[in-house]
Amino acid sequence: MSSPDTSAPETAGRSWIGGLRNQVQQLFAFLGLILIFIVFSIAQPQVFPTYSNITGNILFSAVVIGLLSLGATLIIITGGIDLSVGTGMTLCAVMAATFMVTWHLPVWLGLILTLLFGALLGFVNGTNVAILGLPPFIATLAMMLVAQGLALVISNAAPIYFDATGAHAAFIWLSTGNLIPGVKFPNAVLVFLLAAVVAYVLLNKTLLGRYDISIGSNVEATALSGIDTRKWLIIIYATAGLFTALGGIMISARLGSAQPATGAGYELQAIAAVVIGGTSLSGGKGTIVGTVIGALIIAVINNGLQIMSVRQEWQNVILGLVILIVVFIDQFRSRRLASS
Repeated sequence: MSSPDTSAPETAGRSWIGGLRNQVQQLFAFLGLILIFIVFSIAQPQVFPTYSNITGNILFSAVVIGLLSLGATLIIITGGIDLSVGTGMTLCAVMAATFMVTWHLPVWLGLILTLLFGALLGFVNGTNVAILGLPPFIATLAMMLVAQGLALVISNAAPIYFDATGAHAAFIWLSTGNLIPGVKFPNAVLVFLLAAVVAYVLLNKTLLGRYDISIGSNVEATALSGIDTRKWLIIIYATAGLFTALGGIMISARLGSAQPATGAGYELQAIAAVVIGGTSLSGGKGTIVGTVIGALIIAVINNGLQIMSVRQEWQNVILGLVILIVVFIDQFRSRRLASS
C-alpha cells in the first residue's frame, strides 16, 4: 500500500505563505512611498505636491523607469540580470526615429518595427545566456556597450527630431497627449498602466510566468521535469525586450526627439525599482504590483531631490545608498528564509 502523497498540501502551504510574504512586502513598499511623498511635500509644499508636478514630472519619470522595470522583473525572477535596459532603450528610441524620420515610414509601422527591434535585443541577450552559457551579467553588460555604441553610430552622435506638428504628431500624442477629455493626464501613464496589466497577466496567468518562476526557483529541477529551459529563457528575455522598446518609444515621444547620449544609469534605477518592489535577486519570486510601486518610489525620490536643488552627484550617492540598503534587506530576507 503506497503512502499518502503530502507534497500537494505542502506545496500549497508554501505557495500561500509566499503569497502572504509578497503582500507584506508590497504593503511596506507602499507605506514607504507614502512616507517619502509626505516628507518631500513638507519640505517643498508649494511645488512638490502640486498636480502639475505629480502628473507632469513624477508620473512621466515613473513611466520610463517602470516600463524598463517590468521587463527587468521577468529577467530577475529567473535569477538573471539585465544591464542593457538603459542603453537598449536609447537604441530603440534611435531606431524609432530612424524608421519614422530617416526612412519616412508611417508611425504605426515605425512603432511595430521598434517593438520588434527591442524583442530582437532581448532575443540576443537570451541566446547568449541560454545557448552560449554566458553569465547574464556579462552577456547584458556586453549588450549595454554595443547598444550604446550603435545608438551613437546610427544617429551620427546627434539628436534626431520628430515632426511634432506634422507627420509625427500622432507619435508625440502617444506620450504627451490626453486621451481623457478635459483632464490633464498624459497618455504615457495610461500606456504604462496597460503595460503593467499585460506584465501581470504574463507573470501570473500564463505558461511564461509559471516557467519564469520555476526556472528562477530551480533551473535544474525545471529542466528535469521536461521543460526546455533554454527556449523559455530566450522567450523571457525577448519579452523583456518589448518593454525596453516601449520605454524607448515613450521617452522619445515625450522629448520629441531621440537623444543617443541618454540611457546610461537607467538600468540601475530599473533594478532598484524591481528589488524595492520585492523581487528577489536570487530569483524565483517577484511581483508586478511591487515593481510598479518601486518605480514610483524611485521617481518620487528623483523628483524630490531635484526640486530641493540637490546636486546630481549627491542624487547619485543617495540612489546608490538606497540600492545598497534594499539589496542588503533582500539578502538578509533570503538567508532567513533559507535557515527557516
